[in-house]
Amino acid sequence: MKSKAIYSLLAIIAFAVVSDQIVKYFVETGMDYQQQIDLLPFFALFRVHNDGIAFSMLSGFGDTALIALTIIVISFVSYLWWSTASTRWISRFGFALIIGGAIGNLIDRILHGYVIDYFLFHLPSWSFAVFNLADAYISVGAALVVIEEFFVWQRDRRTGGGQTGKN
Repeated sequence: MKSKAIYSLLAIIAFAVVSDQIVKYFVETGMDYQQQIDLLPFFALFRVHNDGIAFSMLSGFGDTALIALTIIVISFVSYLWWSTASTRWISRFGFALIIGGAIGNLIDRILHGYVIDYFLFHLPSWSFAVFNLADAYISVGAALVVIEEFFVWQRDRRTGGGQTGKN
């Protein structure tokens, strides 16, 4: 059963990495730096380079430290995936999205020395941080893990039981 789950994990990771890299390739080769293409009144493509991690945090750390940090995070989330019960498929799906997104951004950092960002939600007097598909996968994956944890916690609280989450 575990080998079937590993194939599922690898398929989700591969989908996330490939889709992220394809979009980044078209953004990087088809748009000028800081070019904005409005798609909706509140949403645009806007090509920028991020020297840090989410929301440009840790931008002063340098590539080597950020690459090492990303590898540590990927390793830790992989461990969480491995140690989570197979019945917790929502969390496992979320972990796979996080790993795929992290690998997508890691590829950018290794190849370019920065991460390519391009999604911009904005209003005339406000704008959200520019992000990419890999960031979206990481965020959705984290949300799925939190949501399932909340429902498991609620269920355990009602029943008085407590699952360890181990296989």
